[in-house]
Amino acid sequence: MMLLNTGKLRFIALATALIASGSVISVAGAATPDYALIQINQQALFFNQMNKGAQEAAKASGKDVVIFNSNDNPVAQNDAIENYIQQGVKGIMVAAIDVNGIMPAVKEAAAAKIPVIAIDAVLPAGPQAAQVGVDNIEGGKIIGKFFVDYVQKEMGGKARVGIVGALNSAIQNQRQKGFEETLKSNPKITIANVVDGQNVQDKAMTAAENLITGNPDLTAIYATGEPALLGAIAAVENQGRQKDIKVFGWDLTAKAISGIDGGYVTAVLQQDPKQMGVEALNALNAITSGKTVSKTILVPATVVTKANVDGYRSLFK
Repeated sequence: MMLLNTGKLRFIALATALIASGSVISVAGAATPDYALIQINQQALFFNQMNKGAQEAAKASGKDVVIFNSNDNPVAQNDAIENYIQQGVKGIMVAAIDVNGIMPAVKEAAAAKIPVIAIDAVLPAGPQAAQVGVDNIEGGKIIGKFFVDYVQKEMGGKARVGIVGALNSAIQNQRQKGFEETLKSNPKITIANVVDGQNVQDKAMTAAENLITGNPDLTAIYATGEPALLGAIAAVENQGRQKDIKVFGWDLTAKAISGIDGGYVTAVLQQDPKQMGVEALNALNAITSGKTVSKTILVPATVVTKANVDGYRSLFK
């Protein structure tokens, strides 16, 4: 009779429980993996690229990583961290949905001597080992400054802008805040409304269409994330407003590049989610081997326009 070791039994029980709860679990390796990545969702290309970076870095270093899909559910993220603590992983990476609500689970992991690396979403001060990603408020200011300059040069110095956000996302609320702060430099730029796309493309499209129909004088849209940007682009196309509404936002996709080519998507702040995954995995490797890492590991972001988009096309083929 074949016997299973205790670690493998615990892993099977965990996988069964997570799958039964409607979550998706992806495993590299058997028994207890070295690390776990607690992801927001697997709909957005951004998160899938982050997963790929972590998986490739794990493979290159001879480690196993399991990826948990939270399906935009912050409670599922907390439960997953607690389960992986019980399973005995050596490190945890988390792209948090609720940065405050995740902290009890982060503290629980730290108490169990399991290092936690936060990716993208900036956690409040706590026992997490490191923060990997961009400064989202600063990123909002960067794309905001580009927008203000564009309005001055190309739109006669005034604009009526609507914002498609994700009010359930701490990250995207920071991007909205940074963007709005830069608009104060030009009183002729006014905000028509802020609509909630809930970080879901179809909902963002509906919200953006309502934004456009409710504000016929709209001349620009700012979208705070990939689903919001895709929804905004679809709404502009559906309403036939490509000639008079300029779209700005975060996170390139093939559709966003098509919009840049068409002239109605003006600028997209492009992060490097794959490198975020790589940096987070490498940080865990360093920590678990007894080395120290910087508390903040920044991965640069770039404003992509028609002038430099060619360098990004190959990423989305």
